Amino acid sequence: MLKVGDKLPEFESVNQDGEVVKSGDFLGSKLVIFFYPKANTPGCISEACDLNDNLTILKKEGYQLLGISVDPVKNQKKFHAKYGFQYPLLADENRDIIEKFGVWQLKKFMGREFMGIVRTTFIFDENGICTRVIEKVKTKEAAKQILEN
Repeated sequence: MLKVGDKLPEFESVNQDGEVVKSGDFLGSKLVIFFYPKANTPGCISEACDLNDNLTILKKEGYQLLGISVDPVKNQKKFHAKYGFQYPLLADENRDIIEKFGVWQLKKFMGREFMGIVRTTFIFDENGICTRVIEKVKTKEAAKQILEN
C-alpha cells in the first residue's frame, strides 16, 4: 500500500461524465483521494455524503477531492447524480489506479474471503507527496478524520 512520503502515482481514468481525469491535474493543490468498495452501498453512501456535506470546509483548507472505485462509469454517474456530489468519482474498472495505491486486497466478510477494495483515504500535499493515509475510515466522520492533524 502507498505510504506517507510516497509520490502521487501517475494515472488517467474517466469520471462519472466520461471526462478524462489525470493525476497531474491536481498538482499544485492539496488532494484527498478516497477509495470506496462499491457505489450506492450503505457505507459508501455515508462516506461520500459526509465528504460532500463538508466540502466547503475541506476546500477552505485547500483540498480537492477525488473518489475512486471499480464501478463502471454508468454506476458512478447514477451515484453522483443521486446524491449531488460536488467532486468527481473515477471509474477504475481495470483496477490500474487501485493496484498502484495497493488497496486491492484480500477481505473477509461473514466468513468468506474475497478480493476487493479496502476503504482507504490518501492525502497529498501540493507537490504530490503523500502526507497521510487513513486506513480505518469512519464512514460517517470521513471529513473530520481528514481535517484532524
